Amino acid sequence: MPNHLIRRLAILGAISIIGIVLIQGFTLSKNYSLQDDEFDQTVRVSLYQVAEKLSRLNNTRLPKKDLVQRKSANYYAVNINDVIDANILEDYLIREFEVRGVNTDFEYAVYDCQSQEMVYGNYCKLSDLEETKSTQDVLPKFDNLIYYFVVGFPSRKSYLLSSIWQHILYSFITLLALVFFIYSMWVILQQKRLSELQKDFINNMTHEFKTPISSIKIAANVLKNETDIQGNERMKKYGQIIIDQNERLNQQVEKVLNLAKLEQDNFKLNIQKFNAIDVLQNIVNSENLKIHEDRNGSIRLTGLEGECMINGDKLHFSNVIYNVIDNALKYCSNVPDVLIHTYSKGKNLIIDVKDNGIGIKKEHFENLFKKFYRVPTGNVHDVKGFGLGLYYVHNICMAHGWNIKVDSQPGSGSIFTITIPQNV
Repeated sequence: MPNHLIRRLAILGAISIIGIVLIQGFTLSKNYSLQDDEFDQTVRVSLYQVAEKLSRLNNTRLPKKDLVQRKSANYYAVNINDVIDANILEDYLIREFEVRGVNTDFEYAVYDCQSQEMVYGNYCKLSDLEETKSTQDVLPKFDNLIYYFVVGFPSRKSYLLSSIWQHILYSFITLLALVFFIYSMWVILQQKRLSELQKDFINNMTHEFKTPISSIKIAANVLKNETDIQGNERMKKYGQIIIDQNERLNQQVEKVLNLAKLEQDNFKLNIQKFNAIDVLQNIVNSENLKIHEDRNGSIRLTGLEGECMINGDKLHFSNVIYNVIDNALKYCSNVPDVLIHTYSKGKNLIIDVKDNGIGIKKEHFENLFKKFYRVPTGNVHDVKGFGLGLYYVHNICMAHGWNIKVDSQPGSGSIFTITIPQNV
């Protein structure tokens, strides 16, 4: 994947998750405010009911306004205009708070007119949390009131937070997802950098191989054509081995270079119109000579005859067929017998390459066209190669818009089917 695409995905992903985090934060703040308002209203109603009960008990009138005043985040003052019995007040407060679902601890104090000080009442525990006594013994005093009591909620904040714990949990999970996303992108970028270093190394190495390969080829041809070598069958055979192995090495280097170009998007197809049947016939003629001489095998071409025009890169089309044939020969334990059958299906040219090799289990189909993957052959390691042939074939087919699939049974050979749009 190109670096600019990874950067775009990282930026878009980061923006998306940051947006979710901001929305979660806003929602959390909004819910907290709503819970705070609801708690405030419930406490005000409860304290109003307590004031009315005290008023009826003492047969006095309540102030017409500012009966319940919220003096700070945690403290409420209730103006009674009469003497207050602390024991009765505590009982009324507990009953009202329990009825209205205010299940949090509170403390209260009553203003004493004679001493002009707040007389601390009690710390009343209504929650199931571990008891936490107030750190101050005297609740605040207010100069604009005469007969009043003050109620404080020291655990108000934790009580409100406990009521929105689900939203807090979701926000925490979202933040955790953001951290994992950042870490994952860092790992991906690190792996991408290492992968690019590896590709650069392989490219440089394969390019460096080209010069000695060419030199070996020239030297081997010169030696082979020498009169002394021509008259010595043993030396002639060794010379041919050098030429063949040098050519094989050159093909592997070319394959690696082509794959590197494909992966770096530097690969360009030379699209032209050509007769696929003529190319296939030339491949069959060329391969037949080598297979018959080396392993007494054969390659046959059947099906369509005459012109069968397709659009594509002629060189890479040939390489695709060569690689499929080479794969068939590698995994054949008997005398090779490869059949290339062509036919038309709709507007498509179908090329079946069938062999009599050892076959492939279906469990390997999924990975067959992956880079460096080689079908296991047990403890026998006589099959040479890097696992790049079918990977190259698959990438060339994808670059052309062709389709390739495989059908095989262990012991019954394999059929590679290539579907190519045909020019009518």
